[in-house]
Amino acid sequence: MNWQELTQFTQGQPLVIERVRLTEKNLAIEGAFDVPQLARLSAEDQVFVTAFIRSHGSIKDMEQTFGVSYPTIKARLNRIAGSLEYVEMNPAPSRAEILDRLSRGELTADEAIRDLEAIG
Repeated sequence: MNWQELTQFTQGQPLVIERVRLTEKNLAIEGAFDVPQLARLSAEDQVFVTAFIRSHGSIKDMEQTFGVSYPTIKARLNRIAGSLEYVEMNPAPSRAEILDRLSRGELTADEAIRDLEAIG
């Protein structure tokens, strides 16, 4: 089954990947793996996002590619953006992470206190 068939089969319903095989290493990993947000989009929206990236974000190019107006492109982008969660690139460390770093000697006690106070 390819990604388009899987996307159509699931119809946007949540799914969990339970087995991943690295064919070049002859290795399989089992567990519960979330599917990336972009993979949860419909096949049509994935094609749209790919076209948007390939056009370097040019709405004018998107209008020509899809034969629709600027407001139509903007509305679709807004709908897709609204369905995606913002991913924090530099999330604040958790208390456990700070304490782990302290125990490994990566932080001083003062740095750990400062970081713990910063997250509340």
